[in-house]
Amino acid sequence: MKKFLRGAMAVGLAASMTACASQQAPETTTAAATEAATTAAATEAAAAGSFVAGTYSGSEQGFGGKVTVTVTTTDTEITDVQIEGKDETPTVGGAALEELATQIKTKQSAEIDGVSGATLTSNGVKAAAAAAIEAAKKGEATGANDAELAFTAGTYTGKGTGYNGDIAVDVTFDDGKVTAIEVKESKETEHVGDVAYDILIPQIIEANGTGVDGVSGATFSSRALKEAVNDAADQAGVTNKDAFTSNTVEVKAQDAIEETYDVVVVGAGGAGISAAAQAAQDGNTVLVIEKNAEVGGNTLVSGGQYQSVMPYLVWDEKNPDATTGKGFDGNEYNKVKSVQGCIDELKTILNWSEDEFDADYYKDHEYVAGDIEELSKHGVVKDYLPTLQALKKEIQAYLDWAQPKLDAGTPESDLTLFSTINLHIFQTYYGGLRQSADKSSWIYGDVDLVSQFINDGQDIKPWLESMGSTFVEDTQPTLIGALWYRENQFIGANVDADGDGKEEEYGGRWGTYFMAPMTSFKNANEANKIMTRTTAEELITEDGRVTGVKATMFDGTPVTAHATKGVILATGGFAANIAKVVDTNEYWSSEFLNDKLETTNRSSLQGDGIKMAEGAGAATTGEGFTQLMPISWVDNGDLAFGGGDYAIYINPTTGNRFVDETSERDVLSLGEFKNGIEWKGHKGVFIEIANAAVPIPGPYLYKDEDVEGRQYVRTIGELADLFKEIGLETDADAVIETIKDYDQAIMSGKQPKDVTKKQFSALIGDAEKNDNGSYKADTYNLDDAKLRVRLMAPSTHHTMGGISVDVNRHVLDKDGKAIDGLYAAGEVTGGIHGGNRLGGNAITEIFVSGRTAAKAVTADNK
Repeated sequence: MKKFLRGAMAVGLAASMTACASQQAPETTTAAATEAATTAAATEAAAAGSFVAGTYSGSEQGFGGKVTVTVTTTDTEITDVQIEGKDETPTVGGAALEELATQIKTKQSAEIDGVSGATLTSNGVKAAAAAAIEAAKKGEATGANDAELAFTAGTYTGKGTGYNGDIAVDVTFDDGKVTAIEVKESKETEHVGDVAYDILIPQIIEANGTGVDGVSGATFSSRALKEAVNDAADQAGVTNKDAFTSNTVEVKAQDAIEETYDVVVVGAGGAGISAAAQAAQDGNTVLVIEKNAEVGGNTLVSGGQYQSVMPYLVWDEKNPDATTGKGFDGNEYNKVKSVQGCIDELKTILNWSEDEFDADYYKDHEYVAGDIEELSKHGVVKDYLPTLQALKKEIQAYLDWAQPKLDAGTPESDLTLFSTINLHIFQTYYGGLRQSADKSSWIYGDVDLVSQFINDGQDIKPWLESMGSTFVEDTQPTLIGALWYRENQFIGANVDADGDGKEEEYGGRWGTYFMAPMTSFKNANEANKIMTRTTAEELITEDGRVTGVKATMFDGTPVTAHATKGVILATGGFAANIAKVVDTNEYWSSEFLNDKLETTNRSSLQGDGIKMAEGAGAATTGEGFTQLMPISWVDNGDLAFGGGDYAIYINPTTGNRFVDETSERDVLSLGEFKNGIEWKGHKGVFIEIANAAVPIPGPYLYKDEDVEGRQYVRTIGELADLFKEIGLETDADAVIETIKDYDQAIMSGKQPKDVTKKQFSALIGDAEKNDNGSYKADTYNLDDAKLRVRLMAPSTHHTMGGISVDVNRHVLDKDGKAIDGLYAAGEVTGGIHGGNRLGGNAITEIFVSGRTAAKAVTADNK
């Protein structure tokens, strides 16, 4: 393949090993060791009759685009390696190129380890290096291939690796060009990854090649599509692959755009769309600027459930024996039942010391996040004392009702669930109370901000339902790291989006959180607009007031958007900006949080809004605390979804449980790093086991099927073979004993032997239940139970810190004063979740804060 050296991001290694020693990757300890390894590899290569001296190149698809490896050789060794990949993410794949070049030269081969966290870039570099080295062995010229682009006419099915699995496309060629592309199979997230298809397919056909730019926010899917088309081209006998993968379309900037609105919202995730809908409902004209190709932000790749107690579904002190309650829609619903272990947690809170929190105690004692038995002995931050006192009265009233029933033999799972707003506030407090790694400071959520989003969260469902959103009305489930049972499950929406008088059903998160409010937004004023594929870059300030935004569209068109009333920043956090996460870190050990981590976030979540706000004088808070998602897929860091109440987490080395699976997310992640293994280049890998009949909360993609490296469905008798098959040394017998002990503990109302657990909701094996919800022990069957076995590890998920705001979401400067005309909502802000966020609190907070900011804009301009 021809030598292809275009653009900026190129790295190289000189022949001198001394010169390159200062650029070694961590795995390469010294220049001497590297030289010795290289010499040994070169000696082996020479013995094999290696190379024809010269310079050779190979190109292959990387993560964001083409990567090209150029090797220079003598007849016995590789003396220089250069890698170019201008489209690779600078902080991930781009940053890995130098280390990959080092590995190729050291190994004298394309068979290298690659770089953890940059898997797709590594794979592309390996393939490109293999082509270059093969050319060097044969002495093939690597000058320009001038062959005319041609194919064997026909339709070919190509495959590529997407974010959620393989995609398959049918590509039709005539003798000289691509004439049609049809996606036949795809599991890419709707309105996130699949938007790349509609944009890129026409461009690939027009360009007659795959050198077109990927789509922002859909990088994995863009890459997968191009990979699949390239695969089809290979099958069609493409005569000039390099030309095909280089062909692109010319994108020209349009005339500059300058427009004026009452309100400009930057970011179209949950916070941005709720702000836009509320502002429009309040009579404002609104422009939304969105970086990605479609609205949705990180909300569309989240679990989507939101935390808020539904009073009609839980225990009511005024009517304690009630078994039903009237919902917001006027219908009666059965109240939900408690879960084994909840009452023990309530008793711990009831006995919580009301002294002021004794931070000095933890100067000499280890602070163990999640250990509320110990934490409760050392007081409460004074801002939260009134909440604790009010909560204790509520708990005591519940226990006065529940304890006699428990004493009479009623199982806890047959009692109505206790859940109040005060419990939600207090758990958000202690779930986010964290100590910095150096023990110099503590962080917790501002009580006013916490109380506000939880209280106002009560109106999320009625507001969204008034616009056509639909929810499951009769459940209050939990999810990973939520601490309680108060999640609300979305269904979709029924709206007249086209204005033709006919309602249509839109499913899932897209329907509930976006189609409903967007339809309201659009119908409020025809001047309202959403501008996608447009990156906001700078705030416009005049006489100390923020009056607009400067942005650039994907084609280079400059945009100036004036805001007569205010600008709302809703750009999300920066968990995809691993370099910034590492640089700001104050909480995690560098052993665990480093640039090798993957992320659950979309690639666009880089912290743009924070940077813009700081440019206008904004203060920030809490940026050193980033939440890791403990249940992420090992291969790409994507959120796997799930909860800990029905599953067990297994140490692959011992076969034992190692953590209370219902703990906070940082507790789970730390436990995984300490007890998991390094597998396929990723640390903290653990085994989750659950009964396959128990559904996984969230928009889970997989059924009872094997998904390589992610999920397997087996019986206990098949575990040993499974562990061997996937390369684990886990003792299946130890795992089976752990499962049996765990299940027996649940059935007998006791605690498992390895690690205590606050809440249980399901067995791993099978057993029938009595009418009162207790298990029939003599029906227990583990041998025939289908088990869902998943392999997961931590990845970055949510950044706790961000722009400083007040309860009205005014952006504050370093003196605590509001910056005129500037507001912020959602994960771009800080001060709310403390050092760790409860699962489900994000959706609640972003919708509340979006509406709050919009209302503040209107109120400030009356």
